[in-house]
Amino acid sequence: MRIGELSTRTGVPVPTIKYYLREGLLPAGELTSPNQAQYGDAHVRRLKLVRALLDVGKLSIAATRTVLDSIDAPDNSLHDRLGIAQHALNPAPAGDPDSADLLEARERADRLIAERGWLVESPGPARDTLTQVLHSYLELGQQDLLVVLDDYADAVESLAASEIATVGRRSDPDSQVEGVVLGTVLGDALITALHRLAQEDASARAFAALG
Repeated sequence: MRIGELSTRTGVPVPTIKYYLREGLLPAGELTSPNQAQYGDAHVRRLKLVRALLDVGKLSIAATRTVLDSIDAPDNSLHDRLGIAQHALNPAPAGDPDSADLLEARERADRLIAERGWLVESPGPARDTLTQVLHSYLELGQQDLLVVLDDYADAVESLAASEIATVGRRSDPDSQVEGVVLGTVLGDALITALHRLAQEDASARAFAALG
C-alpha cells in the first residue's frame, strides 16, 4: 500500500506519518521509485503502536523512540526491555539531597522495598519516583496518608504478578516483548484511570450525602 492508504487504514494524517518516518518511529517503506514507497501490515501495526505510546501513554517523541528501540533490539531480554521502558517513563526526579524530609522519604521507600523482598535496581527510576512522592507527602504534612502505602503495594504486587504471568504464557516472542512494554506504558495509564474511577465512587459513597 502507498502512504495514502496507510493513512486511511490507521487514521493518521500523511504529514504526521512522514514526521514519524523522519523521527525514526516508523521504519521506511520499500522504495518502488525515487518518490514512492510501499508499506505493509507491519507498518500499520507499528503506526498504531506509536500512536498508543504517544496519545495514551503520553510519552514524548524521544521516549517513544527509546521504547521502540528496546522492542526492536534482539539482544535485550524481556527484563531488560521492561527496564528500558521504565527509564523512558521516569526521568530522574529533582530533590535536595540534604533535605531531612527527602532522607526520610528515601528510607521509607527502601524499607518498603526491603520488606516486600522486591528484586529491583538501586538506584532506579521507579524507586526514585516513589521517594519523590513520599517526600511530597511529608513536606506537605500529609503523613497520615502514608498509612495506605501497604494497600497500594498489595494491589500493584498482585497486578504485576498477574500481568507478567499473562505475557509469559504467550508463545510468540515478539508478542511477549510488546506485551511487556505496553504493560509498562499503557498499564500506567490504565491504573491511573481505574484508580480515579474507584476514588470517585468511594468519594460519592462517603461524602456526597454530606453535601
